[in-house]
Amino acid sequence: MRFILSALLVLTLAACASQGPTTNSPTTATNPASQQAVADALRKTATAKETINVDQGSVTQLTSADADLWGRIRRGFQMPDLQTDLVDMQVNWYAQRPDYVQRMTERSQKYLYHIVEELEARHMPTELALLPFIESAYSPQALSVAKAAGMWQFMPGTGRTYNLKQNMWQDERRDVLASTSAALDYLSRLHDMFGDWQLALAAYNWGEGNVQRAIARNEAAGLPTDYLSLRMPNETRNYVPKLQAVKNIVANPQMYGLALPSIPNHPYFVTVTTSHDIDVDTAAKLANLSLDEFRSLNPSFRKPVILGATQPQILLPFDNASAFERNLKTYSGSLSSWTTYTVTERSAPAAIAQKIGVDADTLMEVNKIPAGMRLKPGSTIVVPRGSDDDEDISADVAESAVLAMEPDVPDTRKMLIRVRRNQSMAAIAARYGVSLGQLKSWNRTHRNEVSRGQVIVLHVPVGKTVPSEPGPERIATNVQGGGVQKIGTRVGDTKKGRGRSAVVKVAEPAGKAGKPAASASKGKVTKASASTSSKVSKTAADTKKSK
Repeated sequence: MRFILSALLVLTLAACASQGPTTNSPTTATNPASQQAVADALRKTATAKETINVDQGSVTQLTSADADLWGRIRRGFQMPDLQTDLVDMQVNWYAQRPDYVQRMTERSQKYLYHIVEELEARHMPTELALLPFIESAYSPQALSVAKAAGMWQFMPGTGRTYNLKQNMWQDERRDVLASTSAALDYLSRLHDMFGDWQLALAAYNWGEGNVQRAIARNEAAGLPTDYLSLRMPNETRNYVPKLQAVKNIVANPQMYGLALPSIPNHPYFVTVTTSHDIDVDTAAKLANLSLDEFRSLNPSFRKPVILGATQPQILLPFDNASAFERNLKTYSGSLSSWTTYTVTERSAPAAIAQKIGVDADTLMEVNKIPAGMRLKPGSTIVVPRGSDDDEDISADVAESAVLAMEPDVPDTRKMLIRVRRNQSMAAIAARYGVSLGQLKSWNRTHRNEVSRGQVIVLHVPVGKTVPSEPGPERIATNVQGGGVQKIGTRVGDTKKGRGRSAVVKVAEPAGKAGKPAASASKGKVTKASASTSSKVSKTAADTKKSK
């Protein structure tokens, strides 16, 4: 009987939603309270795993409702309790910060139900639903200094291992659904590997290889190999105690003078998908959500447009998903105001903006291009759509687009200079218009003086006139990105104006095989110079004989 009644509720809401706001439905017009009651009942029974396809109509299923999510989490505890001084210390830390606990637990309300559902479906301990409290304070937008992202704090490499997309459009390490699935896959694998949840958690924090080596060291020393017996960094040593502390607080918050916000045991969000490009702010507007609220559920989208070609999963609170469907059907404006442009040559953002007629500041802000950078050929950038452009971004661009940048500095050529007299590095830097720091960096040295005969590496802008004052002898140049080029130098008796043009050969590019430029070419340069001097002397002697 309950299922039949629930099914009728679904059909009633679907009928109301399909008629749209302009339909003169008797139920809608005369009894709005009944419609709201239907919506409330359906919201409490809709599963978060079902998807509303706004292009084809909504799909929902029903599930049994429970009273309190915290109680459901407590009933699913499976891990053995850890009782140490570190646990007590962590519990006291949280107990002394009730405002932090309040913010953290309130933030979790959007995501906890989905994670508990996933854990129960896999028969995993519900303690793991508390792990994002430790990792990110339940913020899917979190980014650590080590570049771990999302509420489960995936590193880039581990994210790719577990098929979390990381491209210019989306970072699924922040995606609530994808990252949760990947994290539980990873934790399940670690548990299978170590046969112990505490060791699995240590490996999640420290890396499985490190835990395996720590176990091997203890085995070799005849020591126990449980979590408490292993040597590990302080961060990992405190990791499981932190989780145990949160578990203790959830189990009995009153004991620690804390209060947990009430979290209803039903989905906070449902999934909406569309095959059309739609701006993030337009989607938020159609769903009657603020931009911040929309992004809190959809933090993985990196650009101001959501691409229909990627089959996006847009998370919305249930009531807002229904509003999104209704509003979308009556929306007459353009859903997306962005398209893409492919850069064909190295260019500064300002030059590209001028070429295609868009605002340079907007282009840099939308594409997150730092000042002082230029784009490499083949880069794809997001730009405003033209008034006559109504095509969505293609699947190929969605899949393969990249944005490659480099410092916007003049192209340079490499020069090798043999110094003919003792002098300071500062004097050489001043002569060629480079900084002393650059000169020392190119030559991998901290010395302030240069000795006679030493070879110095320089990088000077292409096309810049190089000083021809006596002293240094130019050996070779290398245009950035190319090989070493042979150049002519004047050798012989320069005092009397005699001499001959010769080519100085450098055996390999400076710095090859990890060698500093000077040591890589010094021997070859000396041999070549000696050979050149010999040829010049012989030529002069032959000339004298002929006279």
